[in-house]
Amino acid sequence: MQIPDLSELIRLAQTPAGRQLIALLQKQGGSRLQQALASAASGDYTNAQAILSELLASPDAQVLLKELEERA
Repeated sequence: MQIPDLSELIRLAQTPAGRQLIALLQKQGGSRLQQALASAASGDYTNAQAILSELLASPDAQVLLKELEERA
């Protein structure tokens, strides 16, 4: 899967599905989401990806991700 550029990520985050996904991630694992962001900011992308994969594995997150993929 190709990683979209920053402007594309911002656009997707501003869609209804993007906002729902962000809210879901904050609700499900706010502290884990912060850990993923901190890992990414420090350059530890492997840890950030592992945490995000865990958070995005929920059925609700999968539905929203599918909707975002269709918009991309």
